[in-house]
Amino acid sequence: MREGRGAPVVDVADLVKDFKKLRAVDGVSFTVSEGEIVGLLGPNGAGKTTIIHMLLGLTTPTSGRVRVFGLDFGRHRSRILQEVNFSSTYTDMPYSLTVQESLRVFARLYGVRRREEKIRGLLETFGLTDIRRKQVRHLSTGQRTRLNLSKALVNDPRVLFLDEPTASLDPDIADKTRKLLKRVKEERGISILYTSHNMIEMEEVSDRVLFLHRGRLLAEGTPAEVVRSFRAASLEDAFLKVARGKDAGGKGTALP
Repeated sequence: MREGRGAPVVDVADLVKDFKKLRAVDGVSFTVSEGEIVGLLGPNGAGKTTIIHMLLGLTTPTSGRVRVFGLDFGRHRSRILQEVNFSSTYTDMPYSLTVQESLRVFARLYGVRRREEKIRGLLETFGLTDIRRKQVRHLSTGQRTRLNLSKALVNDPRVLFLDEPTASLDPDIADKTRKLLKRVKEERGISILYTSHNMIEMEEVSDRVLFLHRGRLLAEGTPAEVVRSFRAASLEDAFLKVARGKDAGGKGTALP
């Protein structure tokens, strides 16, 4: 473990996921420490979302080990998920519920105390107060993304999994979201694992980056360390090098 990092709250070892003849995740190992923001980076098909789905129990690993809060995920799934939450640009709330009703449902499911106070704060934080009585079916894509982020914080999770958390957001709301993530990390010691195609966002927010390609971990470290490992000028440059068929250290990959 790198000096200065806290105890691991997520510990993944040799994680593998096969879908028939496709190996989507191939022996990936990593940790997320307490109070750390870790970015999952890589081209489409790298295995990022599949890894998050396995950490949420939505997909069963083919092999490997997942421990959260020091507990085996398979044996303690329900207990672990009470202190975990998730947001994705690609999931949605029931269309017939209003914004406020959606948050009330999830607050009850998590047993949140002082629910109405918590919900009011989230509505204000994400600019949803004026549309709190609007049904989900009538929300814009950006409004749905903000609602999903609000839901993800309703139970004050210890670990937060985010899949493209700022996609479809206006620049001002996206900036506000990044600042909020950094603030809750500092104030509450929350640990965050997230995916994004926004390389500037990755560099700004992440303490560490895991660079994946075709299900394998190519590089790991701070954004600056990963950039150096690819002999690149930036994370975006490193991303483009992989897309053009160069892995860490400049060696060719079997990219088409």
